[in-house]
Amino acid sequence: MRILLTGSGGYIGIVTAPVLMALGHEVIGLDTGFYQSGWLYHGVKHLPRTIQQDIRTITVDDLAGYDAVVHMAELSNDPLGQLNPSITYKINHEGSVSLARAAREAGVTRFVYMSSCSVYGIGEAGEIKDEGSILHPQTAYAECKVRVERDLAQLANAGFSPTCLRNATVFGPSPRQRFDVVLNNLAGLAWTTGKIAMTSDGTPWRPLVHVLDVADAIGCVLAAPREVIHNQVFNVGDSAQNYRVHEIAELVAEAFPGCELTFGAGDKDNRSYRVSFEKIRTRLPGFACKRDARLGARQLREVFERIGMTDAIFQAPPYTRLKMLQHLITTRQIDHEFFWRA
Repeated sequence: MRILLTGSGGYIGIVTAPVLMALGHEVIGLDTGFYQSGWLYHGVKHLPRTIQQDIRTITVDDLAGYDAVVHMAELSNDPLGQLNPSITYKINHEGSVSLARAAREAGVTRFVYMSSCSVYGIGEAGEIKDEGSILHPQTAYAECKVRVERDLAQLANAGFSPTCLRNATVFGPSPRQRFDVVLNNLAGLAWTTGKIAMTSDGTPWRPLVHVLDVADAIGCVLAAPREVIHNQVFNVGDSAQNYRVHEIAELVAEAFPGCELTFGAGDKDNRSYRVSFEKIRTRLPGFACKRDARLGARQLREVFERIGMTDAIFQAPPYTRLKMLQHLITTRQIDHEFFWRA
């Protein structure tokens, strides 16, 4: 297939493009370039030709000749979404749906959308969320995911097959690293400070998935028969990788010998949910998670050792989405609508 990969320069996108290229696809990247100054290590052999463009400016003509769009270019986490909820809706919801409409009009047959398990928000004690569960988004970021999923379902027709992938919380090394997701952040703290001091008791549940398993899921969706993926939602992860936050902290501490681990009392974060991944395991041909949290923590330690990571690198804006956007705003590199200034 000829694929447009939006967000190709991001944490997930930078490792997804080589995976898709290795499967024989022609991949063209598209990215705004907000995080291009962050390059933690050299870790990919091939990168696609990349267009620097905002998804809000994509036209039907821009999408002519593509077989598929893999869309992951959005403001990318809960704190960043709360920074400016109105612009979050304009980019993440309206921008994504506009892109999908243009893709359908251009004759693109497959549209793979990066959604999130954050749409589940809160789970009752003992409850396991699946693709049919009631959604309880707690943030602008999660609410936008719900809206895009709804609108994509309405766009589906005989010639346009959207598929929504609700990723668990992603972890693991990437050249375009993120330290604002839970396991990666704890690993960075363990390396740079020698301790993980939790302010809570770590009781909330979080499902996790390795960044390369997400890339593999995308490859499987693109390879699957149309009837398997047409207008479908899949949770992406493994049911064995539902962890309490304190368990994640313990796994990370184990991977960094000598790390001191302490916990606080209670937890103010009401986002807690466990997720079933049986649908993707049984219905998407060829997909299975191959990497777990323990491996991801070890991989991060190996990267940190290899590059001699310092606290300055760990704290640098390009590796934390909220910090980087605030930097670009403060230095007037992007305007109040998050477009690059001339």
